[in-house]
Amino acid sequence: MSHVRRSLLCLLAIVTLACTTAARADVAFLMEDPYGGFGNVNPTGHGALYFNHICAASPTELRPCRPDELGVVISRYHKVGGYDWLAIPVVPYLYAVDNIEDAPLLADAGMRDRMRDAYRREHLREIVPDAVDADGNEVRPRGDWYQLVGSSYDRRIYGFQIETSFKEDERFIAHYNDRKNISHFNLFFHNCADFSRVVLNSYFPHAVHRNYVADFGLTTPKQVARSLQGYAKKHPERAFTVFSIPQVQGTIPRSHPIHGVAESLVKSKKYIVPLAFLFPHTTAAIGVTYLAEGRFSPPKDAEHIRLPGEDARTIVARREELKEAGAVASATNDEPALTAPHGVHGTE
Repeated sequence: MSHVRRSLLCLLAIVTLACTTAARADVAFLMEDPYGGFGNVNPTGHGALYFNHICAASPTELRPCRPDELGVVISRYHKVGGYDWLAIPVVPYLYAVDNIEDAPLLADAGMRDRMRDAYRREHLREIVPDAVDADGNEVRPRGDWYQLVGSSYDRRIYGFQIETSFKEDERFIAHYNDRKNISHFNLFFHNCADFSRVVLNSYFPHAVHRNYVADFGLTTPKQVARSLQGYAKKHPERAFTVFSIPQVQGTIPRSHPIHGVAESLVKSKKYIVPLAFLFPHTTAAIGVTYLAEGRFSPPKDAEHIRLPGEDARTIVARREELKEAGAVASATNDEPALTAPHGVHGTE
């Protein structure tokens, strides 16, 4: 074989490998803890989707990411600008800043609120305009818009990340850019978890479903995560990983554990005690329902990260390498030389 032909074949192999690698993308379902007074009453939390190769041309228009971008978080919100869904770059979504270097490691409620409003004024005024007080002064508006940015100040977030492809992302972008983006939020049938369920099923048909037993037919973030993890176990060809983004440290109250519907009834004294007194048989049935159908917890070894972005296949391959290194070191009585992930994806 001539040197020229050999060189051409090598070049073709490199190009093919590069194209195969570039064809990969990921989506992660973000299962977010409840917090505050409403979180005590309704501990089902919030659900959102993070795409590491889809970005926002605006909060209502999607596009493929450039190589230096980390992706976008998309979710359904209650009465924010009249839209059904909004897309926020992942760094401001988590920390209310444009650059991760500007995100504080400690925060209080005042700092969080100022950072959120500063980001709103610079980037989201068309969707969330200033309010006007009795004296005619522009002031920070009320409403649920604050859920768009700085989520990590209020709660812990688990990410259930699974491999997709650029072609699947392109179909998603085209579909959601073309369809009407008009709010029809409903807590029972069109909530944030329902949005994630529909989108994930467009990528992975029939992967995510409601739990008509443990959640009484409502779609909950915990059920979406449970369904997606079950789908990943049945489809090992799709790289899958789970990560955790801790709540930012500081004086802001810590978030509450996330529950499903039956689980929230069983584990909450304010619900279970009066139910057990008034309806003992019904309460026993709810308890059995939870034990049989409602138990689910994220993996205890989920990697703690400050910012997502890496592809699931890369993460899985790195973990396998570390396991192999640990096995070799154990066999030779040597300690493995573990190296933390590079860049912003390292453990805290």
